[in-house]
Amino acid sequence: MNDIRRTILWVIFAFSLVLLWDQWQLHNGKKATFFPKPEAVSAAPASNAPATAAAPAAAGANALPAASVDMSASPGQVPSSPASASAAAREKIEVETDVLKLSFDTQGGSLVRNEFTQHRDLVDAQKNMVLMDQSSKRVYMAQTGLIGGNFPTHQSPMVFSGERVLKEGQNELTLRFESAETQGVKLIKTYTLQRGSYVIHVKHEVVNNGTVPVSPQLYMQLVRDGNKPDGESAFYFTFTGPAIYTDAKKYSKVDFEDIEKNKADIDKSSTNGYVAMVQHYFASAWLLPEGIQRENFVRKVDTNLYAVGMITPLAELAPGQSKSLSNQLFSGPQEEKVLEALTPGLDLVKDYGWLAMLSKPLYWLLDQLHSVLQNWGWAIVALVLLIKIAFYWLNAKAYASMAKMKAINPRVMEMRERLKNNPQQMQQEMMKIYREEKVNPMGGCFPIMVQIPVFIALYWVLLSSVEMRHAPWVGWIQDLSAPDPYFILPLIMTLTTLLQTALNPAPPDPMQAKLMWLMPLIFSVMFFFFPAGLVLYWITNNILSIAQQWMINTRMGVPPQFNLPKFK
Repeated sequence: MNDIRRTILWVIFAFSLVLLWDQWQLHNGKKATFFPKPEAVSAAPASNAPATAAAPAAAGANALPAASVDMSASPGQVPSSPASASAAAREKIEVETDVLKLSFDTQGGSLVRNEFTQHRDLVDAQKNMVLMDQSSKRVYMAQTGLIGGNFPTHQSPMVFSGERVLKEGQNELTLRFESAETQGVKLIKTYTLQRGSYVIHVKHEVVNNGTVPVSPQLYMQLVRDGNKPDGESAFYFTFTGPAIYTDAKKYSKVDFEDIEKNKADIDKSSTNGYVAMVQHYFASAWLLPEGIQRENFVRKVDTNLYAVGMITPLAELAPGQSKSLSNQLFSGPQEEKVLEALTPGLDLVKDYGWLAMLSKPLYWLLDQLHSVLQNWGWAIVALVLLIKIAFYWLNAKAYASMAKMKAINPRVMEMRERLKNNPQQMQQEMMKIYREEKVNPMGGCFPIMVQIPVFIALYWVLLSSVEMRHAPWVGWIQDLSAPDPYFILPLIMTLTTLLQTALNPAPPDPMQAKLMWLMPLIFSVMFFFFPAGLVLYWITNNILSIAQQWMINTRMGVPPQFNLPKFK
């Protein structure tokens, strides 16, 4: 029995070392040693290159006569070749509301930059958070246009009209981009911004001033490079990339590597859902009303440049007719209540992983505690306290079992020393002692194992909640989403972990005893790079566990004592 447990512990210990070293390499900007990923190529478009940062090639689609357009257009029909309009005719339209600073390009009327005035940058807290951008470091844009013929696209020159600043007392701001006619077809994009909102209401109006009927299809896409966000820690294990939601397939994340290999598994046709581009704390998504047929796609646009989008057919337009379609573009922080209110399933971009069923109620409880305490740090402390109360009896059983083990430990150690040259008899004697004293050596493990999913779920809540960004706790902790700048909390966490280890009964096997001291020290290294909110949660859990263990040991007549390591 001991040999099996010792082997398992050694395997866990060795694998943990591999993972730690691998992540340490990534954290220091080096290539992973054991699990390397292909290096991403930096997207660095020149000032006249946004058209190539666009979307799929379309020479074939544009060459087709309008009357013979296939209504089941594929992503490959979305244009990607540079527009013929001169760069001098282009203009960046700067727009500002109370929470947003946006830049639109008159080439296609595309959103090419958004800045959040209520959220700070992860690397430089003196700057605002920028999500979408078109620069040497980042390519991330929202584009729309028409396919199915020689129609206006996101590369077509457009004329802007409207106001640029949301004024005091004003609740809405309307922007209008109008294309010239392309073979008689004109596209008008109207963006409506609202005070305090990260949702942009978009209306696409198609006018047929030509002499023949046309059947255009509207595409909406998000284009992004495949690089991780600046300042993202390798220890966070968060997802960056496209995501698609439909009622049939639910939430599907798509790795950039899967797009490269044409292995993306998505629901390509639906009448509901959304397409999104997701990263830690923030997301963008195109939303169409329920019941509208759309084709979803993900694709590689260029070197290290990817797109996720949807195509929806518009009704046939006779000469002189027009057709409009209203939808929404969300681009902002992953505030769970806001996402839930927008459309079904959008809250899933806040990725809790496979423990979402536990994480969501934990977030709800954390949010309720914050509404009372008005401090996210104290809300974390209060939440861990409530969880410890909920699991009090399970913990009591675990610590009672440990106390019994500690009480018989001198007898076990004496027996091991006496029979050290007879392993078989030693094992028999040990099992006899356990039976006589009614001690289950695994009795302290099961109650703790039951709680592990809850604490993992809480880990993802704290890691995923944008509310932690730049949220202060006390004194030197001014950002619960960032590591402790002075490493005070990680040091306290390490000390409390070692104290908790010292209170546990020392395993009879010397090798296991050494591992029990080495593993907390090794795992503590990771906490020096974890967000302060996560470390605070772990410290609180440790302190409450120590207090409960101390109380139970005292009550059972087993005086608390520290079992210090012996590394001889």
